[in-house]
Amino acid sequence: MVNDYKKYDLFGKTFMQKVALTSPFHFDFPVNEQACFLYVLQGEFQYKVDSEEINFPASYSLFLNCITSGKQIHNPTIQENCEIVIVTFYPDILKKIYDRELPLLLQPPKNRVSNQSNGKINNDFLIQKYVEGLLFYFENPSLVNEDILVLKLKEIILLLSQTKNAEAVQLILSQLFSPTTYTFKQIIEANLFSQLTIEELAERNNLSVSSFKREFAKLYNDTPASYIKNKKLEKAAELLIVSDQRITDIAFDCGFNDLANFTKSFNDKYNTSPSSYRQENR
Repeated sequence: MVNDYKKYDLFGKTFMQKVALTSPFHFDFPVNEQACFLYVLQGEFQYKVDSEEINFPASYSLFLNCITSGKQIHNPTIQENCEIVIVTFYPDILKKIYDRELPLLLQPPKNRVSNQSNGKINNDFLIQKYVEGLLFYFENPSLVNEDILVLKLKEIILLLSQTKNAEAVQLILSQLFSPTTYTFKQIIEANLFSQLTIEELAERNNLSVSSFKREFAKLYNDTPASYIKNKKLEKAAELLIVSDQRITDIAFDCGFNDLANFTKSFNDKYNTSPSSYRQENR
């Protein structure tokens, strides 16, 4: 249940909101071309990512986009009230205030493919001070004008680019300008020869590990670990024949960070060592 609600619009769209909620509650974010920054002033809420519930206590933030599906925060228990501040990002407004060139945080990251649509920002001192500044304007509405709101939007962009979560925020914001939904296979193929863990690949598909493994088995009829290792070994075998790279370098380029592990895995698949394989096939 919403107890208190205040907002300010920028260029005709909701920009800043301050919402007081009483548990149990649900607060929805409809599908829309926007991203939202939510800061918990007091209390807490939960946000569901796939099958996992993530808790957001006071002084923590949630950053999410609403392009691909509706979002909802909630607290099903009867506990203390929850108060949140929300800042909303719209691609048309961002393009308008950055008329020459979008800042780096709004540009697509290089060599990164991901469907990530949310990120948790831990207790951050700069973000906390920024929110305190927003509260001042909620308490003094007569001071609020368009120029102030534009400055506050540019300020949050700058601060988010300096947090530890800047990479995740960049992924989410850049989707507003190129909202391509990468397929599961595209993400797998783009990261086949990286040293990403199964957990990190699942995260880039915006899935839990268990859901990621189920989806992988459906598409590839194999486990992620087995399929990815085989692909890495096949690439290594090809490089051993066509290149003069050192075996250590080939192992690293194919996503192995340990030469002994690479040699054993290669021997298990091809029944010979990498050096012998190179000699026999040249």
